[in-house]
Amino acid sequence: MEHFKSLRIVFMGTPEFAVASLDALVKAGCTIAGVITAPDKPAGRGLLLQQSAVKKYAVEHGLHVLQPVKLKDPEFLEELKKLNADLQIVVAFRMLPEQVWNMPPMGSVNLHGSLLPQYRGAAPINWAVINGEPETGVTTFKLKHEIDTGDILLQERFPIGENDTAGTIHDRMKEIGAALLVKTVKGLAAGSLAETPQPVTTGSAHPHLKHAPKIHTDTCRINWSQPVNTVYNLVRGLSPYPGAFTVLNEKMLKIFRAEKETGFPRITEGDYETDGKTFLKFACTDGYLRLLEIQLEGKKKMEITEFLRGYRFNENQ
Repeated sequence: MEHFKSLRIVFMGTPEFAVASLDALVKAGCTIAGVITAPDKPAGRGLLLQQSAVKKYAVEHGLHVLQPVKLKDPEFLEELKKLNADLQIVVAFRMLPEQVWNMPPMGSVNLHGSLLPQYRGAAPINWAVINGEPETGVTTFKLKHEIDTGDILLQERFPIGENDTAGTIHDRMKEIGAALLVKTVKGLAAGSLAETPQPVTTGSAHPHLKHAPKIHTDTCRINWSQPVNTVYNLVRGLSPYPGAFTVLNEKMLKIFRAEKETGFPRITEGDYETDGKTFLKFACTDGYLRLLEIQLEGKKKMEITEFLRGYRFNENQ
């Protein structure tokens, strides 16, 4: 197992999700030859340069950091080569050109937030919850040309509860994924991992495969002419970010938490009922969505009772 610790690993990642994996590798005693992350970005009111979550962690732990703007930049490729990695690990980064993922002798391993080949794409956590899946999982696989199609190394599945959100699944998944990644590196070092090719999915050969494309504004707009369960799953799948929304008196209303109320609504789909104090609920085709935590355009996020205390419906109608 000492061979596992002597492997030179280059880690690539940017957001907080990736920090859990980098931390697990460091704690397992891996040799991190370098960390590749996004360039610092201006953020906040003062547009001060903000470091990525991965960069902050790397700097705190004295790891060598590279922040290329372009991954095909000859200068960056030269620096990457000098790190002399045996293996590259990619978690929540960006698409890599072949000269990057193919550089180390052991290739590049990616951690993906779904049970591949299901939910290939940019937003696997969101779509699994939006589609009401009872379970999801994480997959480690070898990178190759087509996105999320490389040979599978290991997978671990876990349940999605009725009240889970994209946020709660994200937090559970980053820990499960980090542990799976360490197990994957140990297996690769020992030569004990079999690589399982994913099914070829060109054309209509696999109609059962679900995809996880990027979330756009249209995805987030609630269509009330649907069953309450569908709307409820959309809210869970987009919480806490970017948030499902509807319109209340011409202003965007984001919904972060809600509960279902079954029973045929007495009002038109998309209309609401409220007592002005304790509840606000919108009609769907077969029930109501009762709002619990919301954010009205231009206001902060708040519990529904706090919102109702300060909101006057009649004045706005």
